[in-house]
Amino acid sequence: MNILKLLDKLSDDKFFTTETSRLDTLTGISRFGKKAAIASLPLGLGAFMSTPAKAASLKNDNTFKSTLTDALQLALVLEYLEDEYYAIGLSTAGLIPNADRTVFMQISKHESAHVTFLKSTLNSLGVAPGTKPTFDFTAGGNFMPFSDYNQFLVLAQAFEDTGVRAYKGQAGNVMSNKTVLQAALQIHSVEARHASQVRRMRANKGWIELADGGNMPSATNPVYAGEGNTNQAGFNTAAAFGAAAGSAAYDEILTGSEAQTIASLFIV
Repeated sequence: MNILKLLDKLSDDKFFTTETSRLDTLTGISRFGKKAAIASLPLGLGAFMSTPAKAASLKNDNTFKSTLTDALQLALVLEYLEDEYYAIGLSTAGLIPNADRTVFMQISKHESAHVTFLKSTLNSLGVAPGTKPTFDFTAGGNFMPFSDYNQFLVLAQAFEDTGVRAYKGQAGNVMSNKTVLQAALQIHSVEARHASQVRRMRANKGWIELADGGNMPSATNPVYAGEGNTNQAGFNTAAAFGAAAGSAAYDEILTGSEAQTIASLFIV
């Protein structure tokens, strides 16, 4: 089973809606995630870590390990944030209109699957996953996302757009492990689909033009900083296509520190 099939399995509605108890479901998810990350990837992390010499080499290479696992820990924090945000939103009576609940229920399942996978991957690398932070989704009283659906959508867009840029920014740090790189790219594309969906639910375009998040409060400006770039590898995209189209055709990265700064706004 490759990682794409793993994520498909975890995000399959049937996997989460079988007629079992909530405890049984959570136990099944945990067992599946651990086994999938360690044992069911014949050419991936399970096989890599099953060879003592390779495992010892990895643990002795502190530079490699730090770069790779730091990227995974950052991704885990962002996934923790999204996972809890949607869980609270879905459990808040009267917040999400019935017409939109199906969308957020599916996104929530995806985020839970990402958390499970990242924790399992870190464990398979011999590193303890970071504990889930305590989140304050009001950002110190600046937002009221669980009593105002419009604000819930605003933060959902900001979190998804942050995730897309952050995963892209960490690609170079996980290239040392092709299996992790493949998984990160696969999660990145799912986060991009989430972002586009939420943006359209807010009557925005599905892409970002000129660092304009689209009817977003100024507090979210760090999420879109740098998105107005129209120079790609020396190519002037604005001259060729116009500034708006030129910037929209290329998404920019967030560095690890930039992503951490954004996440920290919502961490107690």
